[in-house]
Amino acid sequence: MPKQKDLKRLVRARMQKTGESYTAARAQLVKKRAPKAATPKATPAADLAEKAGMSDASVAKATGKNWKQWVAALDAKGAQTLAHGKIAALLHAEFAVPDWWAQMVTVGYERIRGLREKGQRRGGGYDVSKSKTYPVSLAELWPAFEQRERWLGRARPTVRTTHPSKTARWKWEDGTTVAIGFTAKGAAKCQLALQHGRFATRAQADEMRAWWAERLEALGELLGE
Repeated sequence: MPKQKDLKRLVRARMQKTGESYTAARAQLVKKRAPKAATPKATPAADLAEKAGMSDASVAKATGKNWKQWVAALDAKGAQTLAHGKIAALLHAEFAVPDWWAQMVTVGYERIRGLREKGQRRGGGYDVSKSKTYPVSLAELWPAFEQRERWLGRARPTVRTTHPSKTARWKWEDGTTVAIGFTAKGAAKCQLALQHGRFATRAQADEMRAWWAERLEALGELLGE
């Protein structure tokens, strides 16, 4: 910004050139010299994936959109004001996202938009998310996965729905729910990802997360990793 004396000189020069009043000429000069507001930087893709708790590559492969694209699409539908179930239903009905992935995209979107913390449900309580990649095909993983008594220890969940090599949904002994999804990563590589929800406290969720890490390792041992 020029000093006051210099500014007056520039104002008078502009007045002679444009015929503006002193006030109008001064306002235009001040406006031109005001620092421009910095353009907000776009959130990096890696940051979105970190907030969502799932990589861009995984969600894009399974749903056809990365996190930046899902955030834009859901924002356009007013999803920030919708309940969790409404967002999942929207994804399923309007974007043809399979049930399990509709839940995963909904959770990721809610985390990105600050509607819930990682591991926390929208209405309170906590969820556990866990995944593991195995050096086998889905055709090899599924039969081992079905041998629950050999890798789940003493746990005996009730199977509610099963779609071989795609998804499974269990009801746990305490009434909580486990949703499991399978993704091929190549001819001899695949991923199992699960979400176990509705724990009352973070401590319970943390304990269950550690338990699931052990059980997924046990499944790997059954596969002969």
